[in-house]
Amino acid sequence: MQADIFCRVVDNYGDIGVCWRLARRLAHGRGWDVRLWVDDLASFARIQPGIVPGAARQRLAGIDVVHWTGSPDPALTARDVVIEAFACDPPEAFLDSMRRAHPAWINLEYLSAESWVESCHGLPSQRPDGLVKHFFFPGFTAATGGLLREPGLSAERDALQASADAQAAFLRTLGVGPDLLLRRRDGARTVSLFCYPTAPVKELVCALSADPRPSVLLAPEGVAPGLEAACAAPGAPLLARLPFVAQPDFDRLLWCCDLNFVRGEDSFVRAAWAARPLVWQIYPQDGNVHLEKLEAWLARYPAPEAAQALIRAWNQPETGLAAGAVAAALAPGAWDAWAEAARKWDASQAARPDLAENLADFCAELAKKR
Repeated sequence: MQADIFCRVVDNYGDIGVCWRLARRLAHGRGWDVRLWVDDLASFARIQPGIVPGAARQRLAGIDVVHWTGSPDPALTARDVVIEAFACDPPEAFLDSMRRAHPAWINLEYLSAESWVESCHGLPSQRPDGLVKHFFFPGFTAATGGLLREPGLSAERDALQASADAQAAFLRTLGVGPDLLLRRRDGARTVSLFCYPTAPVKELVCALSADPRPSVLLAPEGVAPGLEAACAAPGAPLLARLPFVAQPDFDRLLWCCDLNFVRGEDSFVRAAWAARPLVWQIYPQDGNVHLEKLEAWLARYPAPEAAQALIRAWNQPETGLAAGAVAAALAPGAWDAWAEAARKWDASQAARPDLAENLADFCAELAKKR
């Protein structure tokens, strides 16, 4: 198959994160010839070394990367499959070539645990110009498209999580200092923090400071700008600021942590594959629609009520993140139950075919009908 994937970067890194993973999975897992169109190469470059932000066209990891501008190259026409990520709409000139080629057209939708997704997954939408767009929904059940997951991921994760020395060596490559590594070796809880600006970060640091088990906090540079001041208080977690890293290293970072605070879609799925407790900050939407999506996921996520209460509070900063919510979730009994739930959640989802395999098979079936 020859495929075009279109990506508009809206949420800084999540959109391109999903598209880049999908492009690599289709190219390396199914042998597809993939062309990835991206409108924001600067954001792309922060999570993928080797990307040149000013290049109109470049090739990396066997994938043709095109800078998507207002005047696309008319020589780049539609091929077998066109995947638009999150309803980003291919440019009109490219649509003209699609009307001639009639490729399999996929709208890769946002991830949702809502029940209505199952009835809409795979449905076609006939356009007046003769083109047909199919909706493909990532999800958590067999009636959806599944989640992106690379072969061998569990084995690599388990090997790193089984070796404290390997974890320390990896964290050193990210610039984590010896004082933090020493506290970590002595049993401190390792917490990663990747959040939106609305997250109640100061309240979290205050609660971690009061926890009987010490904490170390790992956060990307530029995220939660008030974090340094909050962590300067006596008894606060030791803080390490980390550079933005390539996706495989981001996975390893999550694997090294006991608790991962993540945001958006891509980092949320990667935290699930870490098989460790996670707190998801869902992308905010008008009218608090995102909270309905959060509740749909929590109905499927087997964590104890204390953990679910913490996740809800993290997503409603206007009500305040009570120290009691953090303390209850981290209390030994609740924490052990949460850790076990995270392992079960990982295992249950990993038993399903991943999104790239499902999408490739779906497109193959569409090709047979052309």
